[in-house]
Amino acid sequence: MPTLVSVNVGMPKDVSWQGRTVHTGVWKFPVHGPARVRRLNIDGDGQGDTNGHGGEQCAVLVHRIQSHRHWQQYFGRDDLGSGQFGENLTVDGLLDDGVCIGDRYRIGETEFEVTQPRVTCYRVRLRLGEPELPALLVRHHRPGFYMRVIHEGHIQAGDPIVQTRTGPGALRVADTDALLYLPDPEPAKLRRALQIPALGPGWKDSFRDLLKSVDRPAVVAATGPAWNGFRPLRVAEVVPESTTVTSIHLAAPDGSRLPAAHAGQYLTLRIPEAGRPAPVRSYLLSSTPDAGHYRISVKHEPHSTASGYLTTRLRPGATLDAAAPRGDFMLDEATGPVLLVSAGIGLTPALSMPHERAARDSDREIWWIHGARRPQEHPLATETHALLTSLPHTQEHVFYSTATPDERRGAHAAAGRLTKDKLVALSVPSDATAYVCGPASFMTDMQHALTAAGSDPARIHTELFGALASIDRGLTGRAARTPHQPPGPPGTGSLVTFARSGISVPFPDSKSSVLELADACDVPTRWSPHPTATCSSAVLSPAPTSSSTCKAGQHHDHTCLAAR
Repeated sequence: MPTLVSVNVGMPKDVSWQGRTVHTGVWKFPVHGPARVRRLNIDGDGQGDTNGHGGEQCAVLVHRIQSHRHWQQYFGRDDLGSGQFGENLTVDGLLDDGVCIGDRYRIGETEFEVTQPRVTCYRVRLRLGEPELPALLVRHHRPGFYMRVIHEGHIQAGDPIVQTRTGPGALRVADTDALLYLPDPEPAKLRRALQIPALGPGWKDSFRDLLKSVDRPAVVAATGPAWNGFRPLRVAEVVPESTTVTSIHLAAPDGSRLPAAHAGQYLTLRIPEAGRPAPVRSYLLSSTPDAGHYRISVKHEPHSTASGYLTTRLRPGATLDAAAPRGDFMLDEATGPVLLVSAGIGLTPALSMPHERAARDSDREIWWIHGARRPQEHPLATETHALLTSLPHTQEHVFYSTATPDERRGAHAAAGRLTKDKLVALSVPSDATAYVCGPASFMTDMQHALTAAGSDPARIHTELFGALASIDRGLTGRAARTPHQPPGPPGTGSLVTFARSGISVPFPDSKSSVLELADACDVPTRWSPHPTATCSSAVLSPAPTSSSTCKAGQHHDHTCLAAR
C-alpha cells in the first residue's frame, strides 16, 4: 500500500540567485508529528508567488521517494531528501504513470483529489542547482502532481494512502504532462482531458489551444515555409491609410510573384535602416492571400524605432529582409458562420480573411465587427466596406468610441466602444467560428462575451496585437540591464534572434533551452501561470551560417519563462 513518507512545509523567503532576489517558498522541510491540512494549504506552509502556485486547485504538491532516488543516481548525488523538490508530500508509491487526474485518496483524516501535473518552473532549478532539471522532469515522465483538498484534517508521516475513487477518463498524470510538453499530442486524448472535471483550468485552456492548432488546416505544417531564413523584398508602395496607420506593399526584387500566404499569417521583418542592431519585428498581413505581393499595415507608435521608421522614413524602392509568412491564426475549412471581431489595428488579419473567402468562391456567412476611436483612426475602412458589400451573406458592424454624430452617420457606425454587452446585443450565431484580434483586455472581454452568447470556447481563436510586459514572477530588486551576447565562447548551434532585444546568438552547447539562453543574455522574459508559455519574438535559424528562420509562436518550454 502507498505510504506517506514525509509532510513538508516552508514559508516564503528571499533568495539571491544570479544577481537577483527571488521571493520563493520552494524550500520545504519535514514536519515531525501531525500537520493540519486546510483547503488552501498545510499549516506552516506558503507560496512566494500565489499567482502561479498554490490556490485551491494546487493546495498540495506530491513527489514520490522513488523519483528522489532516480535523480540521485542520475546526477550522482546523495543529498536529495524529502521536500527538496518543493513538494509538500513525499510518498512511497503513487507513480506518475499510474495515478490519474480525478483520482481521490484518503491520507489520515484528509481526502485529496488529483488535479494536474506539476508545472516545472525555474524555482526547482534554483532549489537544486541543476539547470536542466525542469526539462528533465518532463522527459523522464516524473513531474509530480498537485492535489486539492476535499475534506480537511490531520496527516502525518507513516499514514497509509488509500484510494477512494478512480478519476473519469483514466488519464494518467504522466500522459497529461506529455500531451502538453511532448510532440504530436493525440487529439482524442486532448478531448478526453477536457471532459475531466478535476483537471485544472489552466491546463484546460492550454489543451483547448492545442486542439485549435490540431484542427487548423494542415497545409502549412505539411509544406513548411515558402523559403528559408530572410530574403530581401522590395518596397513597392507606401500608402497612408489613416492618421496612425501606413500600409507597406512588398514585392520580389526581380518582379516575380511571391508565394501565396494564408489569411491571418504574419511576416517577420529585419529592418537594418531602423537602427543597430537591426530591429526584428513581426506584422500581420492585410493583403489578399494570393496577390503575388504582400501588404502589411503598420501602426505608428511614438516610441517605437521600427514602426517610426516604417511609417515616416521608409520610401518605395527600399529593401527589407523578410522571413516567409507563418502563423496559424487562419480560417478553418468549415462551412458555418465566421465572426471577425477586431479593435484598432487588429483588423489587419481579419481583413485578409474575407479576401480569402472571396478567392475560394465560398458562401460562408461573415460577421464583421470592429471597434475604432473615430473615422480618421479607422484604417482600410473603405476597402473593407466595399469588399463586404460585394460578398453575399455578410453583416458589418462598426463602433466608434469618440466620433461625432455626423462622423458616425457618414460611416454607418454605432456610438461607443465595442464592449461585451454590445457584442452580446448583436445576437451573433452561437455556432460560428470566431477570430478575435486586438489588445489583450479587448480579447478577454470578447471571449467572455462570445462564451456568454453560447459560443464554444474551442471555436474562439485569438491573436494578440501589442506586446505583453516582461514579468518574472517572484523576482525583485532586478536592475535593468541591456541585452548582450552570453559569456563564454560562441555557440555552434542554431542562430537565435531575440526580436525585441535585437541580438542574434549562436545557440551555445552549454544551454538546454532558448529560455536559459535568454537568461544568460539578460533578455527580458515573461512568466506565464498557464502551462504553455509564450515565446513570441525569438527567431531561430538551423545553423549560425544559415538564414533559415522560424518564429517560436507558442513555444512550449519546460520552464515557466518565455523569451520576449
